Amino acid sequence: MKALFRVGAALLAALTLLSPSLAQQKIKLVVWGLQSGKETAGLDAQIAEFEKRNPNIKVANLSMGAGTMNPQKLMTAIVGGVPPDVINQDRFTIGDWASRGTFMPLGSFLAQESGPDAVRGADYYPAAWNEAVYKNQVYAIPTGIDDRMLMYNRKLFREAGLNPDKPPKTWDELRDYAKKLTKVNPDKTYASIGFIPNFGNSWFYIYSWMNGGSFLSPDGKTCTLAAPENVTSMTFMKQLYDDLGGYGKVSVYQSGFQSGELDPFFTGKVAMVINGDWMVGNIARYAPDLDFAIAPPPSPAERIARQGRFAQEKDAHITWTGGFSLAVPKGTAHPKEAWEFIRFLSSEDGYRIYNQAQTDYNKKIGRPYVFRLSANKNVNVMLFREFSPGNTRLQTALKAYSDMLPHARYRPVTFIGQKLWDAHVRAMERACQGAQSPEAALKEQQTLVQKELDKSFARESLPFFNWTPPVLIVGILGLIGISYGAWRGKQQLGKSRMAKQEALAGWLMAAPWVIGFLIFTLGPILTSAMLAFTDYDVLHPARAVGMGNFKELFTDDRELLFKAIGNATFLSLYGIPLGMVTGLSIALLLNQKVKGMNFYRTAFYIPSIVPAIASAVLWVWLLAGDPNKGLLNALWKETLTAWFGVAPPGWFGVPEWAKPGLIVQGLWGAGGGMILWLAGLQGVPQSLTEAALIDGANLWQRFRNVTLPLLSPYIFFNLIMGTIGALQEFDRVYVIGGGDGGTGPLDSLLVPVLYLFNNAFRYFKMGYASAIAWVIFIIILGLTLVQWRLQKHWVHYEVDKK
Repeated sequence: MKALFRVGAALLAALTLLSPSLAQQKIKLVVWGLQSGKETAGLDAQIAEFEKRNPNIKVANLSMGAGTMNPQKLMTAIVGGVPPDVINQDRFTIGDWASRGTFMPLGSFLAQESGPDAVRGADYYPAAWNEAVYKNQVYAIPTGIDDRMLMYNRKLFREAGLNPDKPPKTWDELRDYAKKLTKVNPDKTYASIGFIPNFGNSWFYIYSWMNGGSFLSPDGKTCTLAAPENVTSMTFMKQLYDDLGGYGKVSVYQSGFQSGELDPFFTGKVAMVINGDWMVGNIARYAPDLDFAIAPPPSPAERIARQGRFAQEKDAHITWTGGFSLAVPKGTAHPKEAWEFIRFLSSEDGYRIYNQAQTDYNKKIGRPYVFRLSANKNVNVMLFREFSPGNTRLQTALKAYSDMLPHARYRPVTFIGQKLWDAHVRAMERACQGAQSPEAALKEQQTLVQKELDKSFARESLPFFNWTPPVLIVGILGLIGISYGAWRGKQQLGKSRMAKQEALAGWLMAAPWVIGFLIFTLGPILTSAMLAFTDYDVLHPARAVGMGNFKELFTDDRELLFKAIGNATFLSLYGIPLGMVTGLSIALLLNQKVKGMNFYRTAFYIPSIVPAIASAVLWVWLLAGDPNKGLLNALWKETLTAWFGVAPPGWFGVPEWAKPGLIVQGLWGAGGGMILWLAGLQGVPQSLTEAALIDGANLWQRFRNVTLPLLSPYIFFNLIMGTIGALQEFDRVYVIGGGDGGTGPLDSLLVPVLYLFNNAFRYFKMGYASAIAWVIFIIILGLTLVQWRLQKHWVHYEVDKK
């Protein structure tokens, strides 16, 4: 034994001499969310300098699509015990993540800070610092900051007879200027528009804050969406849209907007816009000759005059801010090194290195460089001193944005931040489109958010879900099934040795699939069935709610559920028949014996194999509501509008045309179904067709009485698969709706699976999403069974023999 130990010790010593010591091995610091690429010279320089100053650390910077409330990757990493060391996270989401115990509080590191380079909350703008604080604990260090200002085109002001040195200051002036700056073409479309309330980066939040409104009570327990100040603010937004022809008409015009050098503010399509400070850099790059100016966002006249409830208000104008921050996920293996990295990137020296490298890079490629503002006030002083742009107008614009930062508001720090945001957007859309009054829309969404708040605060009182009984039941049923199967197999095999050997070989061959099915399919199905009766967010133990999820689904959220099912029903009732008719029509054309038919069949089939995402992106462009952008509407304008005065549809920009647009996009892939129809047509016996022709049947009669009955199995198959596909629709609507859970105007693109996805991966409601999944399954199963029962009355699998 001792000899064996000596040999082992000798081998260990040899390995130690041949490999670097533990002290010499570099620590791999994994960072998520910092954008990397060919134009990130500043970030590359920061990382290189950090590694130079810390030779024992190697930084692995991965984009990972992280940073927002899209939690799949980060949530999986945390649950799996392999989180990144640092993540660049949207500050708006810090409270939500922190409430779930996913981020490490940074108080212990901050307490040790000292010296001139110390990280101190007093050096940061209050809005930025406070947005990263949850329950008096700092969970992230703010980095960038942005705020919103009114940008206006001085040239368009002069053309409209307005003084370019006197931008609107009050809401009344903004309405007046918006109307005067709007120009309409002879065909009633917009040539340019004065101001769009929710274009740029304004949102309803800023109008509420201007009017003294709020969204949550100070203690975070009460939703105040429907406060009188908010109702007034939303009424103002609706009035702005109505002045310009209505939300729908403006949205169609807005759907044609592009970015970069074709930004509508740069091209004169929009005269005024509330937008963020990043636009200064875009102007320097894409529109250096643009005659523009910056002003504070207009406020209610009472606020500016300090009258009534604004008598004690210090800020005549306000803005709102957002930005990113660096956080440390819980469970990281290198918290100390992560803090050093955050500290360096947040320091004045780190910003200097970043901006110098980015300045040099932009100069090298002949592009102007405009720095972005920092959440640190001292850093901004340095940036203006050392990296101020040479253009006076750009300097003035940046200074205006910087001067407004002390007057900025920020979104409520809460664990329902995403739910509150989606609720305020939904209320705004419904009110501005006239689907509901501003007060009714806000009250409805306030009720839903409040119920979510109440449920979250009551969560701790719920009992933990007891997994033992359901697991035992599943285990017992599984053993019964296996025992019964073994008994039946033995009965069927009898005493034949060869039959037993063949059965064993068969099971061994099928074992990989069977095991995979049990683990990766049946296992998740059974787990989902259990989770449907829990409150579960993946990051915390599940708590039992009984039938609570299903009750909430069919009571509080029944409108959204029925809307999703209704949209899927629309796609089924209209999309499936149109798709089948289109596919069959193409198949009838391609069933002819003419030269080059193989080429035509291939050409019609190719669109069906284009990836769904690529197809959706393509059709978003083709079906853009603005004729200046959408190809189909451009042709419509030149024909139907020019000849008959019929305005082109708004497609995905308006609720009335969103689902028809989805159906039109689906018809492009009808070539996939065409293959099945073509196979069916070629299986129709020629003798039957000839017999009908001899009996005097015309073309329609032959198709109606011979071809169609023999194609009924194909009709049945397409009907079943089309119904299932409509209820499982997701990828196309996710892209067309704008991604990130977008549901289209007035939820016109909300379908059941998208509703499930939003609850699971935007709101962390995995138990609730599991309940939705089972409701969808039951609906699909029920419709399939009904269709299967009815098929015996009209589906013909062979020619009747009499």
